Amino acid sequence: MAQCVQSVQEFVQDSFVPMVAVLCSDEAERVTRKNNLNFAELLRPFCRLTSEGHIRDPNNQVQVVKNLRICVNNVSTSPNTASAALNPAQRRLLNEVVLSCQSPEGAATNVITAGHYDLNFSATTPWFETYRENFLHSMPASEHEFLNHYLACLLVVSSSEAVPVEQFLKLSQEQHRIQHSGDYTNPKWFIPNTLKYYVLLHDVNEGNEQRADTVYEDMKQRYGSQGCYLLKVNSRTLSAEDDEQIPDPWSQYLHRNNLHNQDTLDEVAPTENSPAVENNISAAEEDAHHPTDNADEVSTSLDCHPLQLDTVSTEGSLHALSAVNAQPKKSPRDPEGLVGGGGAGSHGACLTLNDHDHIRQFIQEFTFRGLLPHIEKNIRQLNDQLVSRKGLSRSLFTATKKWFGGGKAPEKSISEPKSTCGLLYPPEAPELQIRKMADLCFLVQHYELAYNCYHTAKKDFLSDQAMLYAAGALEMAAVAAFLQAGAPRPYPAHYMDTAIQTYRDVCKNMVLAERCALFSAEILKSQGKYSEAAALLIKMTSEDSDLRSALLLEQAGHCFINMRNPMVRKFAFHMILAGHRFSKAGQRRHALRCYCQAMQVYKERGWSLAEDHINFTIGRQSFTLRQPENAVTAFREILTNDSRQTATQQGAFLREYLYVYKSVIGGNEVSLPELPLPCIHSSATRVYFGHERRLAEGEKQAATHVSLDQEYDQDSAAMWCHLEEQLVASANRGINPANFQPTQCCLNSQTDNLRYPQAVVEEPIIVEVVFRNPLKVPLALSNLSLLWRFTEEGVSPSEETAEESAITNEETLAQGMTQKDDIVTTEVIPDFPMSPEETKTARLRLLPHRTGQLNIVGVVYNLAEAADGETAPNTEGQQTLELMVVRGRQELKIQGPRLNVTKEDKMEVRHGPDHRLDPVITPPMPLMEVFFLQFPTALLCGEIRKAYVEFCNVSCVALRGLRVVSTHPDFFTFGSQTSSPLTPLSPTSAENCSAYKTKAAPCQPGSVASETLVSPKEFSRPSGVMEIPIEGGTLQPGESIQLPLWLRGPDQEGVHEINFLFYYESTEKGNKISHRVLRHSVFICASRSLSVQASACRSSVPSHHSMEDKGSGGTLVFIDVENINTSEAGVREFHIVQVSSSSRHWRLHKCINPAKDKDCKLTSRERAKLCFRATRCKPPQATSDAVGKYTFTDLNLGNEQIISSCTPCGDFFFRGCPTPDPVASAGISSRSRSHGPPVDAASDITNIVKKCNELDLNLIVIWKAYVVEDNKQLILEGQLHVALQTIGKEASSLTPKEEAQEMVLLKFKSELPPPVALPSAEMSQLIKTNLHYPETYTHPFVKESLCVVPVTLSLSNCSLAQVDVIIELRQKSTSPECAEVHSSFTWVGQTQYKLQLKPQEVLCLTLQACFLQAGVYNLNTPRVFAKPAQQGAMCETSQQTASPALIIINNA
Repeated sequence: MAQCVQSVQEFVQDSFVPMVAVLCSDEAERVTRKNNLNFAELLRPFCRLTSEGHIRDPNNQVQVVKNLRICVNNVSTSPNTASAALNPAQRRLLNEVVLSCQSPEGAATNVITAGHYDLNFSATTPWFETYRENFLHSMPASEHEFLNHYLACLLVVSSSEAVPVEQFLKLSQEQHRIQHSGDYTNPKWFIPNTLKYYVLLHDVNEGNEQRADTVYEDMKQRYGSQGCYLLKVNSRTLSAEDDEQIPDPWSQYLHRNNLHNQDTLDEVAPTENSPAVENNISAAEEDAHHPTDNADEVSTSLDCHPLQLDTVSTEGSLHALSAVNAQPKKSPRDPEGLVGGGGAGSHGACLTLNDHDHIRQFIQEFTFRGLLPHIEKNIRQLNDQLVSRKGLSRSLFTATKKWFGGGKAPEKSISEPKSTCGLLYPPEAPELQIRKMADLCFLVQHYELAYNCYHTAKKDFLSDQAMLYAAGALEMAAVAAFLQAGAPRPYPAHYMDTAIQTYRDVCKNMVLAERCALFSAEILKSQGKYSEAAALLIKMTSEDSDLRSALLLEQAGHCFINMRNPMVRKFAFHMILAGHRFSKAGQRRHALRCYCQAMQVYKERGWSLAEDHINFTIGRQSFTLRQPENAVTAFREILTNDSRQTATQQGAFLREYLYVYKSVIGGNEVSLPELPLPCIHSSATRVYFGHERRLAEGEKQAATHVSLDQEYDQDSAAMWCHLEEQLVASANRGINPANFQPTQCCLNSQTDNLRYPQAVVEEPIIVEVVFRNPLKVPLALSNLSLLWRFTEEGVSPSEETAEESAITNEETLAQGMTQKDDIVTTEVIPDFPMSPEETKTARLRLLPHRTGQLNIVGVVYNLAEAADGETAPNTEGQQTLELMVVRGRQELKIQGPRLNVTKEDKMEVRHGPDHRLDPVITPPMPLMEVFFLQFPTALLCGEIRKAYVEFCNVSCVALRGLRVVSTHPDFFTFGSQTSSPLTPLSPTSAENCSAYKTKAAPCQPGSVASETLVSPKEFSRPSGVMEIPIEGGTLQPGESIQLPLWLRGPDQEGVHEINFLFYYESTEKGNKISHRVLRHSVFICASRSLSVQASACRSSVPSHHSMEDKGSGGTLVFIDVENINTSEAGVREFHIVQVSSSSRHWRLHKCINPAKDKDCKLTSRERAKLCFRATRCKPPQATSDAVGKYTFTDLNLGNEQIISSCTPCGDFFFRGCPTPDPVASAGISSRSRSHGPPVDAASDITNIVKKCNELDLNLIVIWKAYVVEDNKQLILEGQLHVALQTIGKEASSLTPKEEAQEMVLLKFKSELPPPVALPSAEMSQLIKTNLHYPETYTHPFVKESLCVVPVTLSLSNCSLAQVDVIIELRQKSTSPECAEVHSSFTWVGQTQYKLQLKPQEVLCLTLQACFLQAGVYNLNTPRVFAKPAQQGAMCETSQQTASPALIIINNA
């Protein structure tokens, strides 16, 4: 239970106090009325004694009476029978008392931390204490106990009466008549001989003090000094100008008189049953969906205190809501009515502080000299009566259990009435005398004697089956046992349990059961037995009283939270139950408080259904209590959480929310409130700057650029950024500016949003907002638009005036005024329906018309529940639907990325800015659109195709500096600058024309190739940026230009993504945006065409035999061409129409193909081999002008020569074969000759050796393919490139596919690096050998057995270094077979030579071969070993030999 102001002992003592009645004469009543009080009310604040009293018990032991309080009431003779339940008026007033006592603002709160819970709730519950106090004082006097029967009666007469003594006599007779005539059941009197105490009331201002003293002296003679008192009051005059502030101690006590006299209200509403009375407040508001005007009456009753004293009318009280208009009857002794005062004003206005002391002294005198001796005397008399009646000992103290426990039932006639809970005793029954004595002892705090008497009476009652009496005795025995000083015996809780059970189940008296439970729970709580106290309180809840059940459930909840191990969830659960019962009892404020306290436990703990219930109830209660903001907040919680409710329930929640929200807004729609639905996924908001791209128009295909339909990809963004860097560097003389920022047309959560984005005036800004409907019911959004704030250019956002100068569209959106279209045009989406649990994006547009700073703040829309087809059962139907549309807004707040740079960032959670919704509007910029015509989607590998590209300036600003860069620079060309191709410019006339520049040249057998010298500078570099050649360099507003574009199919088959980035600038300088870019991505499907393999070998023809290239050895080039097309593209056959070469050092000389076909045709899977001779370029051409130039040679196999050095063949050659930079290669060779720092010998030799075998010959194989498509024959053409770098190594037009790498074992020990070993393949090609001999030789073996033939061995040093050469002619016979084979042929003369050859020297040796018989012999047996001369330690490497050299020896 909650903390209480009083201790449990004080609470129990104050619940049972001696009762004193008051009878006043009319004149005495008039005297007290001057103070706005009656006599009983006048005494009430002074009824607690400040000093101790004493009595003697029957054993003559002195008992101290501490802190005694007496209760003084006017005599009321209204028929108030002790009933089993409170009457409606009492219930209503208890309801009012609880309603008036609310939790004060800023009251002390308990903060309890239990596990993961931090709970904050009120430490005290003053409404419960007030209820308890009023409940106990409103209990009617009953027959089975005497605690609230009157012990004494004060007879009060004014000293201004003519004959005061006569008045005393009249009052005394009146008291006697009331008590003994039998006409009145009320009030009840404790003992027949009631103490009468005579009080003479003297008004100091009006009366004669001497006369009063005389009368008082007479009274003392008559009644004894112990039985009368002269009380002087009203010492202060109202007219006196006295500034002294006299305290008013009466206010807090006066409502008790009200409660005690409420039985007169019984006749007001005799038909009301108790629940209806309690619920009369909430009855009018049961349908919280459509609260009636009664809610206003509720609030008025809350504004004015229901117990306030300055009004007699009950209109302000809560029961004014029920249709009760009758006024309560006035008590005959209380002529001014119930509330104790007619006029407004303070109480005790005529009393001074001395008068207060007089009253206090009077009470003390009356108690100590009148009341306590009277009680003591009666205790003795009762004790003596009981002892004499039993015929035993003089004192109860010496009695044993058998004296009281045994014996028969009291003598009663059989005709005595029986009650529902056993028999009823006559007043003089000895059992009642024991009970009466016990009650007297209890009232004067003699708890030990009281306990013994109660215990004895209990046994008697139980043996008689008088259950009501027995329960009362058990209850008081338990309380007396608890209150005994020093606690000689433990508190008998089982007594209380039995009493409660008897009251409730046997006697059906819930009032007494409730009183018993209140005491027991308080006692158990004081002993720390919270669990037992909670169980007891919960047991006492029932359907007959919602208010009682609510209060007890709340106290049970406090018991659970105050346990040693707090039971948090039980606390919350019982708070919910209490809130529900408070709500039923009409106590809406208390209900709301309970639900709010319970919410602390359930919030964000996964109890979603419980949260929904609590929030819904809080919302309803707040709304009916005129707290609409709290109601809206609570309903928001239901709708924003991921609800697990059914669709029907969610629909009800939504309707309730819309209704409440509508009433909150009312007519005030200037500032739009936040709406909870639908949820906005703020971080997923995307912003797009610029027009959405136009789609293809007819044959034109528009550049893809960037759109909101594309998914953002980090790698792709990095690729575009890299391309843009190349473009910007190209436009800025190869340097990227320090402030370069990549263009971002579309911003999202993954882009860099730290800077303010730049938008262009008159270009739209599209914001894509992601909405999610969390409910299972559809939503209807309408008039959806963006909310923005705009600051004109020139006003700094940090200035104080910024807020004033900022223009916003909130008011216009809220009130439906005309849009501010002159600043920013805001697009409105009229309808935006959302299905249940749907995530949907809305694209909202703004079109800025002025430069400045734009801030996109949020979205504004109308929210309604979508009509499901079935309308709500409503008479107004349509009208209600319209009302349930509310307008509101939601902020677009985007949290920036988490910062992780400084130590503080890492220690705390900090987020950077995200400015994607804060664009800076800049002046106009050029805007270009790009269209492609005849752009293919599929090509053969290496196929050349001509397309057209159109550039349109669609803005009002001229553009210049048009450039393009691509991820595949070898895929396209705009043509070289020098050679304007002789191909048609218009797309229509180019259908069947070749993309190549050609000239007629019939193929002559053995004809020599034509040559052209070309500088690579004429063709733009493949890695670099291409400037697009437009006339004048600028494109004016509205202009468009069409240019040819040659494309070449990629060498690898498959689908290729090719990206273009176009760059352009404004002709006007000084713009915030320096340039703009346009993206285009295409997918090309490349299918297989031809595969070309080429290899070169040194010609074995001696140099002096080949007349054309004296001084330089020729090289043979073999080209293998295979048709690897799978005929999917409908290709019928391929024709090789030309082979061209391009190199700085070598050239194709002529075709030495044995077959003299014009061109070779290849159908599917066929292969052909072509053979060419290549020679070095002629030395006279190597002038200074020709350094670094390429020699292009064309060998056409058909009737047309394609000029390979022109566009597009030359362009694609330079793009397809990346060649070494001539300056760099020249630098390497010069460095090797210079006498600079010594170069690593091994690397130097490697270069020498490589140079020896370098060929650097690039082949271009040009083909035509005949394709049948739609019964039409098309001719496709294309070119394949093969780069022959080294003699003896085969090169291919297809790049080999990467093999999957084999798994390599991990090595944990570092191994020594292997010694540098030159590749043997390259070292074996230092020396070229040729044998010169007669093909046939005739020798007469009969005449001469030995035939000696002279053979010349020519050695050519292919390298640029001196070479040591060893020639060995002897055959090393390792096997007998070899000996047999070579036995008939041997070299004679010197068989081993050691020579040194200078760089590129040719040396001839004359050898002699000796044959023993005729036959065919292979002379190519000499073995040649060579090594560079500088390498002393190195072994000579065996040189490659030429093909077999066969000689025929004939016998003459």
